Amino acid sequence: MMAVPGCRILGPLSPLRPVEQLLVYPQSVAPSFSQHEQAGGRQIWIETENHHQLDARYFEHPNPQAVALYCHGNVGTVDKWAILAGRLSRMHGISILVFDYRGYGRSTGFANERGILRDAEAARSWVARENGIRPCDVVLIGRSLGGAVAVDLAANGGARGLILESTFPSLPEVAERHAAWLLPEWNMTQRMNSAAKIKRYSGPLLQSHGDADRLIPLSLGEELFAAAPGPKRFIVVPDATHNDDHIRHCKAEREQFLRSLPPVWLTREMAFAE
Repeated sequence: MMAVPGCRILGPLSPLRPVEQLLVYPQSVAPSFSQHEQAGGRQIWIETENHHQLDARYFEHPNPQAVALYCHGNVGTVDKWAILAGRLSRMHGISILVFDYRGYGRSTGFANERGILRDAEAARSWVARENGIRPCDVVLIGRSLGGAVAVDLAANGGARGLILESTFPSLPEVAERHAAWLLPEWNMTQRMNSAAKIKRYSGPLLQSHGDADRLIPLSLGEELFAAAPGPKRFIVVPDATHNDDHIRHCKAEREQFLRSLPPVWLTREMAFAE
C-alpha cells in the first residue's frame, strides 16, 4: 500500500503518514529541570493563533546588531538548541529567540507541516514585537528541517537576512536519496518545498553545507541555493557531517554577513514598497 502512487492526496489517511511522522518529526522529550536550567536564556511561552503553547528561550543583547529567530532541526528540544542560540548571541552581539515546534518538549499539540510553519510565524511575531520592529526586520536562521521553516517565513513576509545550514530543496528529494522505492514524490504528505518558496525571497542569503553530509547530501543544498534569486553566498564546510557545528565553522562568514545587512529602516522601506 505504501508504494501506491498518489497516497499523498489522502493526507492524514495516507499509509505512508506514520513513517513520515516518525522520520520527519521524531518524539522529542524535554530533559530534566537541571538540564533545562543549564540552557540559559529567558524562558517564555508563545501562544499560536490556534491556542497552542510554544516553549521558547530568548537571549537579549543590550545593543544588538540584529534581532534573529532560530528555527531548529527535527531532533531535540529548545533546551538543547538554546545552548547554540546563546552562543550565537554572544558571538555576534545579537538578540535571538529559539522555540520548540508544537509537539516538541513542553510545547503543546502535534507536529505537522502546516502546524510548525504557523508556529514559526507566531515566534517571529513575538520577537518582532519585543524589539519594536516589523517581522521583515528579523534575521532568520534555520538548520536542517528548520531551514525549510525559515525559508517559508522569508518567502511569506520577507526577512532582513536568511541564514541556512544543512538544509534541502524539499522533503521528497531527501527521501528519494534514502528510500526511492517508496516513491516519495508521489506518496509523501509532508513536502516542505523550499526550492519553490525561496524564489519569492530576494533578500540576502548565507548558506552552508558539509561535504560529508550523508543525511542531506551537499548536492541537495546546492540545488536549493541555485534557486535563490537574491544576493547570496554558499559555504562548503570541509569534512562536516550533518551533525557538525556550523556555528563554530562559519563564524567569520556569519559575522561578515550580519554586518553587511541593510539597516532596519531600509528593510522597512523595501517592505512597504513591495
